[in-house]
This record gives sequence, C-alpha cells and structure tokens, in this order.
Amino acid sequence: MEEIRKIIFFSDVLGKEMGLAAFLPSGHESMGPLPVLYFLHGRNGDETLIYDSEIASAAEEMISEGDINPMIIVCPRIDNSRGVNSSDIYGEVPDPYGRIINVGRYEDYFIQEVVPLVDSMFNTINERTGRYVGGASAGGYAALHYAFRHGDLFVKSGGHMPAVELKLEDEDKAYFPKMESWRKYDPVSIAGNSSIPTDMKVYLDAGSDDEGRFYEGCAALYKVLRNKGIEVSNHIFPGHHNINYIKSNIRKYLAFYGE
Repeated sequence: MEEIRKIIFFSDVLGKEMGLAAFLPSGHESMGPLPVLYFLHGRNGDETLIYDSEIASAAEEMISEGDINPMIIVCPRIDNSRGVNSSDIYGEVPDPYGRIINVGRYEDYFIQEVVPLVDSMFNTINERTGRYVGGASAGGYAALHYAFRHGDLFVKSGGHMPAVELKLEDEDKAYFPKMESWRKYDPVSIAGNSSIPTDMKVYLDAGSDDEGRFYEGCAALYKVLRNKGIEVSNHIFPGHHNINYIKSNIRKYLAFYGE
C-alpha cells in the first residue's frame, strides 16, 4: 500500500512553519532513485491536495498496474502566494474582495528550500531529468513559471486549469505592484521572451465551463510554446473550475508525468 508522509519544517526564507505531504509508492525502498513530481495547490489549498485530488491513490494503482513509471509525489504548502517573490518579508494583505493574500519570497522558498529538502529526505533522481512540476489553478500558474524560470531544474511541467490570465487583474495587484513584476512571472510573457530548454514537455488543460475562462490563457500559452518548438499539448475537458475537475482527469495527468 502507498505511503504518505507529512512533514512540518521551518522555512528560514519565509520565517515561519511550513509543511508538505509526500507520496511514496509501495516497494520504494528497493526501487532505487525515483523521479519527483511536485504538485501544487490552488488559492485556498494546502498540502492536503495529495488527498483531495486523489493523486496518491491513483498513482499507486497506475504504478502497480504498470501504466506509469514509479515516482514520488510531493504536495508542498505554498499558501495563497501564486508562488512568486512578492515581498522581501512575509506578510498577509487583503485583496479587493477581503481575501487574505500571502506575500513573501515564495519562489525562493520553493526553489531554495522545498526542492533541496525533498532531495535530502528521499531517494530521488537529483537532476532535472527526474524532476517535474505541475499544479491546479493558482498552483498550475506557479508550476509553469517555476519550470520556465528554472529550466535547469525541471524537465516536465503541467498547468491544470492554471490561473494564467491575459492581463493584470485588480485582485492580483497585491502580488504584483508593478506591471514589470507581473510580466516577470506571467507564463505567456516568460515563454515569449526567455529561453526554455527545447527538451521540456508541457501539458495544459482547462474545463469547458471554467469560470475563470482559463482555457483562454492556455490557448495563448500553447501558441507561444508551439512557435518556439516546445513539445506542448493543450486540452479542454468537460467540467468547471473545481476539485472535481482535477479528480476526473488525474489519471491523464499522471500518464503525462509517468510516461
């Protein structure tokens, strides 16, 4: 049976306690070094995405049936941060709707603390060929900019109903006080203006009834990546912008990461 480990640790970058949940497949002790999929949660989520998305149980079954290669799956807590470096110090600020936004060095936290911690704790393939990053909603947005900005660390990336927007929305200005900082993390802008490794593989998808219309951002990103020669697929599946959409497609995602 699969094993899920819950880990609480102190982030020096953020100056507070953080957490992650890690899926280890049955028999991992005798499998040798394994690739790692980092799967990131959305605006109101946390590391319990590993349960809510049913990714761990689906991965265990697909691995045991030989449908995908064995892998470790890590769901780290990234708060309501979009995974960006939005402030030199950690803080909480309201958006125009009264929701709390977490600001701080969240990109540095993930790249400098989470990834090295996982490599030190588990028997991982400690190089980009064995490291994938994907996520849902705001986590999908974060996964894409992590992969595009840190192509030396990741070889696959997936944006699943990713919160890729075509303009800076008022509700996001707490993360991005200037248009320059928005472009710095916008996956479409990064893809158009930066060098992404040509061997990177990207998977995009959104629901046909996605309330955020994030299929539009996926289409724009798909076009830019295709023009740059990146191997990318883009899908519209039935559904809305919710966890049920992610659960209904989780096996498709795992087939991409585990091929």
